[in-house]
Amino acid sequence: MAIEISGRSRFVRANGLRHHVLDYGRGDKGTIVMLPGITSPAATADFLAVPLSKMGFRVVVPDLRGRGQTDIAPSGQYRIEDYAADVAGLIDAFDIADEIVIGHSLGARIAAAYAVLHDPEKPRRLVLVDPPTSGPGRGPYPTSRDSFLTQLNEAKRGSSVDEARRFYPKWPERELRLRLDVLPSCDETAVLETHAGFESEDFFPFWAKLKRPAILLRGAESPVVPPSAAADLAAANPTIPIVAIPGAGHMIPWDNFRGFFEVLAPVLTGGRKH
Repeated sequence: MAIEISGRSRFVRANGLRHHVLDYGRGDKGTIVMLPGITSPAATADFLAVPLSKMGFRVVVPDLRGRGQTDIAPSGQYRIEDYAADVAGLIDAFDIADEIVIGHSLGARIAAAYAVLHDPEKPRRLVLVDPPTSGPGRGPYPTSRDSFLTQLNEAKRGSSVDEARRFYPKWPERELRLRLDVLPSCDETAVLETHAGFESEDFFPFWAKLKRPAILLRGAESPVVPPSAAADLAAANPTIPIVAIPGAGHMIPWDNFRGFFEVLAPVLTGGRKH
């Protein structure tokens, strides 16, 4: 039985591709553009988008290029600049004037690049959730390409929840089932070239140029932003707060939904400053 998704499917052309987007509501508190991770089509963010829309925000979640129902890009066009240009095009297509950008993992890298490369003087609320800090001279990304390929191939042949739980032991069953449903839509080239970018493209030059209002949330147990990387981030840009979410690894909102929202909600509503 298919898992129900609340967002309304929409299709727009941006940056030379046809993009699929899930659109949640018409809230009066602003528009959140939520950018998912390397193997997370838009539907996987439903459990986050629904409560945010209930808070009064419109939430727009795209399938990144090569995922879900968005077009597959040619090989070589999965650079961080390509993804950032997609975001700029989507925001123009939806006529969003004052966006709040929340990005997880790859999406956090994209959010930072978008803010720096497209109208950098415009103040934007950015929430970067556990961005990969790997890159030139910083070691490999902690999840190997073979691990991603294993997950992708198992999902395509019909994986079980128990098999998926090997990789995500803290996840609720609904989110595991949903991931298994949509993971086969991820193009292998998109995943592999993006993974290679985690190690060949440097996040820190984008990070160093970010301005407030922005915040970085890291999993206290995450191997993607370990304490040493958090210290490097703080040194490279001491103006941006870095907050550790307890009881969470890299997949923060899946691992500790309550802890994630306890930090995120006040950031979005202005109830607490970091």
